[in-house]
Parts: sequence; structure tokens; C-alpha cells
Amino acid sequence: MAAMAAAVASSPSPSPASTRLLRGHHPPPSCSAPSLLRLTRSSRRLRLRAAAAAEEADVLPGPGAEGEMAAGGRLEEQPEGPIGGSQVDIGGLAFQGDMGGGGFAGGSGGAGAGGGDGNKMLDRGINTAIVLGASTYALTKLLTVDHDYWHGWTIFEILRYMPEHNWSAYEEALKTNPVLAKMMISGVVYSLGDWIAQCYEGKPIFEFDRARMFRSGLVGFTLHGSLSHYYYHFCEALFPFKDWWVVPAKVVFDQTAWSAIWNSIYFVVLGFLRLESPATISSELKSTFWPMLTAGWKLWPFAHLVTYGLVPVEQRLLWVDCVELIWVTILSTYSNEKSEARNSEDASTSNASNLWRKFRAFTCLLPAKSG
Repeated sequence: MAAMAAAVASSPSPSPASTRLLRGHHPPPSCSAPSLLRLTRSSRRLRLRAAAAAEEADVLPGPGAEGEMAAGGRLEEQPEGPIGGSQVDIGGLAFQGDMGGGGFAGGSGGAGAGGGDGNKMLDRGINTAIVLGASTYALTKLLTVDHDYWHGWTIFEILRYMPEHNWSAYEEALKTNPVLAKMMISGVVYSLGDWIAQCYEGKPIFEFDRARMFRSGLVGFTLHGSLSHYYYHFCEALFPFKDWWVVPAKVVFDQTAWSAIWNSIYFVVLGFLRLESPATISSELKSTFWPMLTAGWKLWPFAHLVTYGLVPVEQRLLWVDCVELIWVTILSTYSNEKSEARNSEDASTSNASNLWRKFRAFTCLLPAKSG
């Protein structure tokens, strides 16, 4: 007994931790409650600091690199100059967008830019093929008008007789089918005139609007050639006299009644081909009718002194179509500028609306400001 008492007395006293363990207490976890409280308060302070900095600068902090989070309270530097598309200011906040539906993520914008470049290259290639193909066909027809008689001819003889024999072929076409011949000439002239108008407006030579040029050529082929054929015969029947005043009278009639009718037909038909509403066509015709009519007075009175004074009736449309290359440039510009301006305004409005919706969706993801 004495030995056991001595052993108990010599053993060390239990520590407080072991005493708690013996009483049923367990060791604390690695993350204590005070440390969790400190982390929560710290993250809350960071969010408040980031929200305050964003409000002061009125700029949204952009996302960091992939896999990283933007540091709270730090505004990321944006590249100088627009990346592409249109820039819209909404409530003092600047947003960059594009017509291809680019959003806040840069990857979709790059893909849209690449697709746009590819489409532009494709359109340019198609336009180049159309221009080269049409030019080659026209030159071949002009140069080979005498191919049945080329046996033994030299190059000099072919080029020498080419203008005369082409003119003979045109006169023969006027005798056999005058309306169709004049329709084809007007269709070609109105297509070329619209192409010239687009180049004059600033478009590169091979980046023209094919649909717009086709519409103008279609109106020239189906309406101008045939209507002009019958109009010139009607004008001769209306003024059958040979006196000196007949030519000025025909010019005045042409530049009032006929010009007003034809300009209106051209404008209205192009509007319907663009699938515009009758109300839109009517309002735009009213706003451009007088400017188009008076613009013609700067060109046509002088040209029609030759038309009605020197050129025979059957040859008048060819002479008029040569002058039409200048006039169709003016006419097509008047007819298309309002439509293209309206389409551009609608596209800008749609782009701004898309950017506003994306901004609203983005702000919903920001942490709510508390306290």
C-alpha cells in the first residue's frame, strides 16, 4: 500500500486539456468560429469597397484573365480606341458592341469579326466575278460581230470594221424587235448607273450592293426601255409640226409631264422592290419629288435640244441612255439615300437596345450593396 501511494504521488498531474477530454470535451476544428467571422467580415468589406469604387468611377470593373477573379476595388485598364462595332453611352457608362451581337465576352466579338471579314471577302469575290464576266461577255460580242467573215482578215481589219458593223447590227435589231432592243439597253444603263452611284457614295468598286444594282437594272429593263419607246412616238404625234418652236415645246413637255411621271414610277417601284410600306414610299416621294425634278433641269434641257432637234425617233433612246449614265447616278442616289439612312438608324437603335439589355443582365449579377 505504501508503494502504491508513492507511485500515485510521483505521477504528473493531468493537464487541463486532458482533463477536458476526460470530461467529454472534443478538440476544436481547424477553422474556429472567430476565424470564420473574420473571413466573413473581410469579404464583406472587400465587396463594399469594390461597390464604392465602381460608383465613384462610374465604370464597371471588367473581368480578369481566364480563371482569375478581378480584384475588388480595382478598375481594369481598357485598351485605347474602339475594339470594333459601335460605342453606346448609357447613364454615363460606356459599352462596346457590334452588329453581330457581340456582348461583354471578348471571344464572341472576335468570332463575329472573323465571320464579317469572311462574308466581305465572299461578297467582293462574287462582285468581281460579275463585273469581269459581264465585261468579258460584252467585249466578246462587240469584237466578234463579224466572226462569220473573218476568214483572211487581219487584226487591223477586224478593229476597223467593228464599229460600223456593230451599228448595223443595232439598227437591224431595232427593225426586228425595237422594244426588246431598247429594254436591253436601258437595263444595262440603269445597272451601270446605279453602280456608278454607289462608287460615288464612297463604296469600293467591287463592294457594291448587288441587290440594289439588280433592282435598278430591273426597273430600267422592264419599264424605262418600253415606256420610253412609246413615249417618243407619242411626243411626235403630239407635236407633228416642223416649226422652230416645236423643239423647245418638246423639251418643256419632257421636263415637266414626262419627267414627273417617270421619276415617280422609278421611285415607287424601287420602294416596293425594297419591300417598303406604301406609307413610307409616299412620304419619301413627297419629300424628294421636287428636288429630283429640279435636279433634272440642270442636265436634261441641254441634252434634249439634241434629242428632239438632231436625233431620229428610233435612235433617241440610245442617245438618251448615254446621258442616263449621269442621270441615273443622281436618281439612284436620291432614291436610296433615305432608305439606307433609315436602315442604318434602325440597326443602330437595335444595337443600342441589345447593349442595354446585356447591361441590365450584367448588373443583376453584381453583389447587392448593403448597409
